[in-house]
Amino acid sequence: MPVALQGEEKGMALLKVDVVSTERAIFSGEARFVAVPGTSGELGVLPGHTPLLTAVRPGTVRIEGDDGADTFLYIAGGFVEIQPDRVTILADTAMRAESLDEARAQRAREEAKALLETQASDIDYAKAQAELTEAVAQLQAIRRMRKQKETR
Repeated sequence: MPVALQGEEKGMALLKVDVVSTERAIFSGEARFVAVPGTSGELGVLPGHTPLLTAVRPGTVRIEGDDGADTFLYIAGGFVEIQPDRVTILADTAMRAESLDEARAQRAREEAKALLETQASDIDYAKAQAELTEAVAQLQAIRRMRKQKETR
């Protein structure tokens, strides 16, 4: 007997999605589709997906709700657990894309670039590289959210 998926009583299968940071729950709801920035590339998740546990990199999570509207979240790494009827993202840091400060992310990117150019040690380089990756991911989340709003 097949596993009953979330939302089947309404005629379509949906995923239960939870995104939690170390500080609080960021998102909880149902979705048709979830895109997650995996360490080897973007993961697209539909209801019935094969179970998977993997690390995630800084980037944008896109959650397509049961009404077709997209929610964009920024995560700064962590893990995702995927089950046929559920996606759980345990993020080091997570926030809604509209909460991101573009000017601050731009400054962080410039500071990280400057640090990379004047690296004093391998530790400084690794820290600057991580900061640059996070700043770029935040800026991408902001741009994706803006693009989505412009197409509506």
